[in-house]
Amino acid sequence: MGIYGKDTSKHVTLCFYRPEHSAGLSAFYLPEEQKQFTALPAEVLSESLRDSNRHPVVITAGEKPVGFFVLHHGKEIGPFTSNERALLLRAFSIDHVHQGMGYAKAAMLLLPAFTAKHFPDLTEIVLAVNARNLAAKRLYEKTGFQDKGITRMGKNGLQHVLHYELPKY
Repeated sequence: MGIYGKDTSKHVTLCFYRPEHSAGLSAFYLPEEQKQFTALPAEVLSESLRDSNRHPVVITAGEKPVGFFVLHHGKEIGPFTSNERALLLRAFSIDHVHQGMGYAKAAMLLLPAFTAKHFPDLTEIVLAVNARNLAAKRLYEKTGFQDKGITRMGKNGLQHVLHYELPKY
């Protein structure tokens, strides 16, 4: 299951991390102004692989890793939601050389079906976006996330907690 980014020759898909993704993910680059809002895959991958409640997901375009995020569930996501049947989307990034090609939007549009397939008992996806990261907030809202007015303090300032209610398939 996938869709196309702006470059229609590259089919965008979501898949769980596999060891063959390692080299591509370790080569990811983000400029300093973006690093304040997210983590590079290499910075969160090992922790995700050790924690059974964290699921690293790779965004691919034409089989090449272009993006990454972690889906996290369990009691540790309590600061973001009281919904025990929610997933927290964290550490979302698109490698700098692949930004502006529609991959982030394509990934967010694929996320509800991916989540329903792999986590059928869960009802919601939540994420926290820094108030200064306006481009990311616009992307999330364009792809169905809702700002219900909930904020929290993150390590780099005020964050908006956004919600996406999963459809019943």
